[in-house]
Amino acid sequence: MTGTIPPHGGELVDLVLTGEAAERSAAEAGQLPKVALHPREVADFEMLATGALSPLQGFMAEKDYRGVLDEMRLADGLVWSIPITLSLGDDGLKRIGGAEAVALTIEEEPAAVLEVEQVFRRDREAEAVAVFQTADRSHPGVAALDRAGDWVLGGRIRAFRLPEHDAFVEHRRTPAETRAAFGEHGWRKVVGFQTRNPVHRAHEYIQKCALEIVDGLLLHPLVGETKEDDVPADVRMRCYEILLEGYYPKDRVVLSVFPAAMRYAGPKEAIFHALVRKNYGCTHFIVGRDHAGVGDFYGTFDAQRIFDRFDADDLGIVPLMYEHAFWCHRCEGMATPKICPHSDEDRLILSGTKVREMLRNGERPPPEFSRPEVADVLIEAMSR
Repeated sequence: MTGTIPPHGGELVDLVLTGEAAERSAAEAGQLPKVALHPREVADFEMLATGALSPLQGFMAEKDYRGVLDEMRLADGLVWSIPITLSLGDDGLKRIGGAEAVALTIEEEPAAVLEVEQVFRRDREAEAVAVFQTADRSHPGVAALDRAGDWVLGGRIRAFRLPEHDAFVEHRRTPAETRAAFGEHGWRKVVGFQTRNPVHRAHEYIQKCALEIVDGLLLHPLVGETKEDDVPADVRMRCYEILLEGYYPKDRVVLSVFPAAMRYAGPKEAIFHALVRKNYGCTHFIVGRDHAGVGDFYGTFDAQRIFDRFDADDLGIVPLMYEHAFWCHRCEGMATPKICPHSDEDRLILSGTKVREMLRNGERPPPEFSRPEVADVLIEAMSR
């Protein structure tokens, strides 16, 4: 395996069986009680199987679950901030009975065998407060948790079939594949950028600031489940492709999709996003303002401050902290409050609401805010 940095825990997990081992597990799955994976769990399953969630080798049992909620650490002491769980309702619990193994299915087709380690009752209230810092059901992560089953099924998985994807096939890379790509480029230092929104000039600015101190950029847009009012993944991907074609050095950026679902967990998700990008081979990770936030649930820089709780060796990846970037008319360029001495009157700062209103009306935001080619894609998408 090539790569620039050891994975979290020291070894990149690979839970995908091949050849006769895959055939034996597939045959075994046909005789086992079945547990259907929901879309969010399918995304977690894919990341478990391919090593994106290293060192995890399956869905969490209670000791890891409690450690993550209480201390942001797995049972072995390794930092981890988001529980990776497989839910069961009462009917599902009765269906599996006392089985030592179950078949995990995707759209009714078996995909893996899970060796049952434990079934335990979810502590819904404690999980909501620990992960999302609120139990308010208007929070999309809390709402998703509220819909999950009362029981959690933990155990190692043996995967013999990964989810099938028709979209973004050319941009789907496992952690082993991104690491190989970085090696082919000769990159030793790589910065990862998480996004669920189209990249505008502020994002472009901080990415290029980061590129000044590293060898390459992994632009890693999340394409799993998001809120209904988020920009659809296919529209976002077209924006990224256009932007990279015209405004980035082609030999210094890898565009690859991140299959995860959004949790909207703010600070806890910022840590999660950093650790997972470490598994993909990144040595650095950009943490902007209100990373993975939603509404007013988190402070503007809470997602940056949470990194102060850990020693550098605990995380093993370097967070790069950036403030809000904007165009300053007097500076005649992109800037942040750290380097621009001018007032808000001299700065072009557009709210997301204002930008969406302009796009719906067929108006391009100013080129100082968004590249015209990107704005055209968004205008077309919003007029459908």
